[in-house]
This record gives sequence, C-alpha cells and structure tokens, in this order.
Amino acid sequence: MKLKLNQQATNKRLYMEPSVQLLHPVQVSNPPTLDNAIVDTDIVTCLGWTSNNELFSIGDDRKIFRWSGDGDPLGPVPTLLFDSPKSDVDATEMHWVPVAPGKGQTAEVFALGGTDGKFYLCSKAGRVEKEVEAHKGAVLCLRWNNEASALVTAGEDGNVKIWSRSGMLRSSLIQTGYPIYSIAWSPDNDQLLLTNGRNLLIKSLQPGSKPQQWKGHEGVILKVDWNLVSGLILSAGEDGRYKVWDTFGRQLYSSSAHDHPITSIAWNPSGDMFAVGSYDMLRVCDRLGWSYAMEKPTSGSIFNIAWTPDGMQLACAGGSGAVVFGHIINRRYEWKNYEVTILDDHRIHVHDVVQGATENLDFRDRVVKASLGFSHLIVATSSQCHVYNDRNWNTPAIVDVVNNGRVTCIQQCPEYFVLVDTITGIQVFSYEGRLISQPRLTGLRAECVTVHTISVSSDVLAVKDRADEKTIFLFETHSGRPLGTGTVKHHAEVAEIALNPSASTVGRQLVVVDKNRDMFISTVVRSDFKKLGTMVETFGWNADTDLLVAMMDHKFVVWYYPNVVFVDEDVAPLTKFEKDGSAFGKDAQIVNFQGTQCTVRRADGALVTVSNITPLPALLQEHARKKQWEEAIRLCRYVDMKELWACLAAMAVFGQDLNTAEVAYAAIDEISKVRYIVYIRDIPSAEGRAAELALLRRRPTEAENILLAANMTYRAIKMWIGLFNWERALELAIKYKTHVDTVLYYREKYLKAVGRRETNRKFVQYAQNVEVDWEKIKAKMAMEEETERKTITAK
Repeated sequence: MKLKLNQQATNKRLYMEPSVQLLHPVQVSNPPTLDNAIVDTDIVTCLGWTSNNELFSIGDDRKIFRWSGDGDPLGPVPTLLFDSPKSDVDATEMHWVPVAPGKGQTAEVFALGGTDGKFYLCSKAGRVEKEVEAHKGAVLCLRWNNEASALVTAGEDGNVKIWSRSGMLRSSLIQTGYPIYSIAWSPDNDQLLLTNGRNLLIKSLQPGSKPQQWKGHEGVILKVDWNLVSGLILSAGEDGRYKVWDTFGRQLYSSSAHDHPITSIAWNPSGDMFAVGSYDMLRVCDRLGWSYAMEKPTSGSIFNIAWTPDGMQLACAGGSGAVVFGHIINRRYEWKNYEVTILDDHRIHVHDVVQGATENLDFRDRVVKASLGFSHLIVATSSQCHVYNDRNWNTPAIVDVVNNGRVTCIQQCPEYFVLVDTITGIQVFSYEGRLISQPRLTGLRAECVTVHTISVSSDVLAVKDRADEKTIFLFETHSGRPLGTGTVKHHAEVAEIALNPSASTVGRQLVVVDKNRDMFISTVVRSDFKKLGTMVETFGWNADTDLLVAMMDHKFVVWYYPNVVFVDEDVAPLTKFEKDGSAFGKDAQIVNFQGTQCTVRRADGALVTVSNITPLPALLQEHARKKQWEEAIRLCRYVDMKELWACLAAMAVFGQDLNTAEVAYAAIDEISKVRYIVYIRDIPSAEGRAAELALLRRRPTEAENILLAANMTYRAIKMWIGLFNWERALELAIKYKTHVDTVLYYREKYLKAVGRRETNRKFVQYAQNVEVDWEKIKAKMAMEEETERKTITAK
C-alpha cells in the first residue's frame, strides 16, 4: 500500500519531488494554478470533510477555503465570522456534524472553536447559525459525538463542557489543572477521552463516576483519538512518540522517538489504519502500529488530519500554509494465483502470476472498497458495485448503490457476497449481481460493521450485535429471515466471529473469539459453545475445507477436525497441529488460509507464509463426506499418523460407522472406547445404537429423545440409571408409569454400596408405596429386551 500526496500551497505554486521512499516510490501530482482570490499567508489550523467529500480549511489568515476531493480549489467561502473590524478571533478547530446512523447525508453544519472562548455553529455557506460563550481563554478542541446529538468542548481553562446540538449547555463534566489540547468520544458515546498534561484521562458521563487516568507520555500530550469500530485509543505527544492503547489503559504499541513533536494523529473510519503528522512528516500506520508508508511533504508541522468517510483519502493542515492531500493507493489483495492492486482512485491492476496475464480495470467513480475471493473480485465505487469473474474481466455484473450510500464492508463466501452500506444496510447478492435477500437488523450502524463482525455462508448469515455484544444475530442467507430463534447468546462480549465457508457433513459452525481472547465453537442449529483455546490473537477458517487455524498463546495451531469437540473431547488434543509461533511475534494476524498455505502478517508488517500444513486431513474429510470409509482407513494406515487416526475416529462416530470407529480407536490405543464401540454394535436396534453414540458424544438429552421417540422407555430409564441421574430416571418412570420399582431397586443398591441412607423425599415416598421385588424386576427387564428384539425382527 502506498500514500500518494498532492500538496496545495495557498500562497504559491508547488511541485514536490519524492524525498523519502518507504516500500514504494512517492507519487506526487502537480497542483493547479490557484485563483488570486485564494491567498493564505499563515498557518492552516484546521480542516474537515463534508459528507459529499468536499474539504473546508481555515488558517490564521481568517479565511475559509473549499477544495474538491482531488485537491482542486473551489474558491473561498464568504463568511461574516471574521469580517468585524474589531474581530481578533482565530479558529482553533472545526468538526462537521457526522452522518447519523441510517442516513446518507446530514445537515451541512460544522462547529468551529475560537481563541475568544466561543464556539460557532456555521452552515456550509459560511453563515454563522449560533455563537456560544463557552470557556475562559481559547476553545482548544471540540467534537460532535458519533450520533451527532451532542457537542463537547474543552479549552485553556481546563474545563470540559457538553452542549446540545442547538448549542444549549447540558453539563460541565470535569475541570483539570492543565489546558486540554484534544478530546474524543468513546464508541458508545458514554465516555470521553481527554489530555491532562502528560496523562490520558477517561471520564464517564455518569454523574459522580470516578475518572480513569494513566501516564501516557514523557511530554505533554497534544492529540488523542478513539476509534468508533475497534475501540482502540491513539495518543501523540511532545516527546515525539505516538502510542496505541486499549480502553483499560494497556499500551499495545509505542513508536520510537521522532525528531519533532507529534502534532496530529487520527484513525481512519474503519479503524484498520491511522495517520500521524509531525514537522514535514506524514505517516500512515496499521492499527497495530507498524508503518505502511511515510512521506515528507514540505508543509511544516501538520496540525490537523481529517479522513474522508470512506477512508481512502486524507487531508492535512500544514504550518507552512499548505493543505496536503493524501490518497491511499496500491492496496493489494491476493487469492490463489491472482494478485489485485488498486493503482489509484479509478484504476485496478489484475495479475495472474501463473499465466502471466494482466488486466487493467478502469472505473468512472472513485474506488472505495474491494474484496477478492472465491474466483470473484468485488469492487465498490461511490455509486456502483462491480462483480468480476476470474474467467472474464471484461463484462462485470453491476449493482447500483442506492441513494449514493457508502459501502463500508464486503464479505464473500463460495456462493454469495454481502454488501453493507450506510443507506440500505445489509444486502446479500449472487455473483451474477442478483439480489438474494436483505436481512433487517434494528439499530444497525453500517460504519461499525467489519469483516470480523459479519460472516456469510451459503445458508447462514451471522452478524454481531453492537448494542449487546454478547449476542449474534443469525439469518437465512436465501430469504433474509431470522434463523431459528434469530440469535445466539455467548456468555462474554464477542470480539470476532466467523462461519465455516465450505459445505461439509458437520453442518454450519460458528467460531467466536470473545474480549477475553478465548475462542469457542458452536453449531448454528443449536447453540452449544465448546472452548477451543485461550489467548487467541487471530484465527481463520480454511477457504476450501473445515480446517481452522489460530495464533494462540504464542503458538501456531491448526485444528484438522474442529467438530471433534462435539463428538469426543478426549481425543480432541490429538486432532490438532502445533508449532512454535515466536517467529511471528506478538499480535500477528492471519491474512488468509487457502489449501495448505496460511499467510500470516507479523507484528512488524512482514508477510510470512506457512506452507508445511499437511493436505491429508482435507482428503480425509472428503472421504468422510462421501462415506468412503474403506478408503479413509487405507489412507490412515498408509500415513500412520495418530492425528489422522484420531480425526477418523471422530468422523466415524459422527457418521455412525461403528466398524471404522473401532479400527480408528484401536490405532490410537483407546481400548475403553473400542470396548464401548463393540458394546454399541451388539445393540439390536438402530435407535439404541444411535442413542449410545449420542452418549459417547456426551449428549444424554439427545440420547433420551432418540429413545423416547422410538418408544424405548425402558432403555431411556436404564440409561439415566447408568449415569446415576436418579431424579431423571424416576421422573421418566413416573411419567410413563413403568419401571418405578426398577429405579427404586437400583437406587437402594447404589446407596448400600456407598454406605449412605436415602434422604431424597421423593424416593422415600415412592419406596413406601411401591413394592420392590427383584424377581419381578428381572422378569420385566427380560420381557423388555425380548420385545425390542421382536420389534427389530418384525422390521
């Protein structure tokens, strides 16, 4: 990925040659000649983007300029704000009212802070709608909250005040002993992050709440930002460092010291990267801190950075009177033998590295999002979505983006892809461009949906609920209707989710990583979370088979058959591959997992390919899917790997093939399991065998349902007796009015063996009223077994 700069100087023409190379050559365009009316002679202090990608900038010359998204000047904005002869006001910060959830555009109004202690609500035309006396001394920072319902201001007096959208004072939140240079809202709008000298301070809006404070830098902190999507915090200080924090004040990254103070820092809207500004320096970094690109524009200190809503462009306010425009280009996507590169705003380059063929794709509108996978390239522009097939790059299917909604997320699976935009919400399309469904999710914030919080498969769509982060919504992909109850509930707040994309015999499964970094897996049909691991940094499903990979506790781990936890947890440790992951470093991220290769991005940004993953588990899964058990046994015997035998044992139990299960368990020396399989095989009825296999999978309730559906009440009662669940056994006996004496006999026998007396009132009551005769019980049991055999013979 590269950063292309276009620097506009409002007091001279400027052409800047590349001076620093980081990963790439710098690309600079020659700025157009500026109108004589546009003359800036001093510092550009603040700037901001409108909802339709126009930029407004203000400098110490007290003039407001408009710019196009391409960096072309559109002229000055007439305003009476600075026209008074007695006016001695300089602008300190501006912030446009953000787009409210579910709306494409908002009222074109911005708040402007002044050195006179006032803030001004101004229209796009430059008209001052309201003037409010806010602080003693200058207003140093102000921000609208994420829902555009409140404005916070802070100033030289150390006060933090919250105002309504119309400019009415709601509350004075806190007073500190230092000027507050920067402030930011939390993602849920319930907290504020602010600077306090060298400390960072988080204050809740709840009355009487105690602020959370920690030392952030060795020098005064100049800028902070709090990301809406990821919840991570940025800070920049006079010590020349920038840092990444979580909401608990734990430091995730700290840069090396720069030569000059870091004067500005800002997240892009999606939270996957941020920009850092200093004296003649602009850097774009990954959310983990490592640098994508660095440029050195001759702009002086960069005092403000603003991203466009789509996150593909940024603008910087320079101390030399320059406005610097940066475009994110050369973003690269890979899938099998294809490499796709976004060259600039309107061009994409496709390279087939095997055949050597190349294609150049041109777009009328600006490219804002792209996704490559499952033999298709999805490109979203500001007005359309183009769907390319790898067999034909010339005639894409085209989907119109309704009402110029902004596409925030694209997610793919083998049959469909999902578009999330700010107007329509979630839409599921086929690769021919046909709308399949449009699931409705109340309170959806499209800008908060990422590839980690939405997942799609051929039959299920899963979306993490932002309001209740323990809840995951499930929809039918083809209809958009809620699946089952419509939700899955986890016991902890969920951070990431992913459905297995491939079609398999185990059905659809959902993997979640919660905010404790514990990883669980559950079937979609029935919520039953099983723990796979702890301290999970990143994970991913294989694109072709049901293999799961994760970086866990500084190890690289591959689960050859994740479904084993629902079948036999005793052999689960044998079904995974582990290797030391210290070479990847802390906070490594899995980029993709295809075939036998897994690409991992290390903490320093380098890509590393792990290619020693065996293809045999995928082949074994294919044999199990086709019920080719003999071929599966031959494969395991030829390779003679305990991992494969353990996988085959679990697959055979799940597929109810007892002969294969017996052979596989014997190969891994599970003698008790072999004996149990032999016992199951001797049960005459298919229902009885299925119930015992359910018991092997530790699902007694499922076993009971199987038996009761087949009218095998005696076998169900006997099962609960064997599990020492006396209460349930007695409940069934009473309900079906049979074998109450059998339950009482075995209960009495058990108590004698352990040397205890009966204390359960229910058993005491029935023991007094029911005769227990062992001879009669034996006869009854023999009759039940004979009846079961006759039923099987008749069938």
